Amino acid sequence: MTHVFADLPRHLPLLRRALADLERQAGVIERWGAELAAVLGGGGRLLAAGNGGSAGEAQHLTAELVGRFETPDRRPLSAIALSAETSTLTAIGNDFGFDHAFARQVQAHGRRGDVLVLLTTSGRSRNLVRAAETGRAEGLQVWAMTGPAPNPVADLADEVLAIDVPSTTAVQEAQLVAVHAICAALERRLELREPARLAEVV
Repeated sequence: MTHVFADLPRHLPLLRRALADLERQAGVIERWGAELAAVLGGGGRLLAAGNGGSAGEAQHLTAELVGRFETPDRRPLSAIALSAETSTLTAIGNDFGFDHAFARQVQAHGRRGDVLVLLTTSGRSRNLVRAAETGRAEGLQVWAMTGPAPNPVADLADEVLAIDVPSTTAVQEAQLVAVHAICAALERRLELREPARLAEVV
């Protein structure tokens, strides 16, 4: 474990930079929370995708929405982590190639006006680029959470939350904070929009 702590003095300044960059974009987080409250509160759906650690963060986001974040007993919201559909992923990868692993799911599950969130540190993964292209073609709102921009996924997105630090680890850690902040903003908006419905148990 000694080597981990030896790296900490180098990592913490990058993490602080990443969090400062995230704080600078607080308006984007509040706007996304408000839009998700409108879309999901109105019966729409969120789709989320990423690779590797970003796949885990996509699944974390959808778990907070289908379950709950901090508001007790609010009704569940429709959200699917495309990276968690393992049988679907392997079937599409086998039949069409891994570049299509998310795009085909976007086409299947997405409806005009739904939200597609793509999490990536590089912004260059071909399967996420294709997902963004398909989301736009199908009329979804495409949001990207990326590392430094410009990058191909950010270029295709309608809105971008880009963390401008040269560290994959710091970007992912800031993105997890962003996921929690978006969920908090969403639940605040839902409390304002439909306070009587938050206690529904479906």
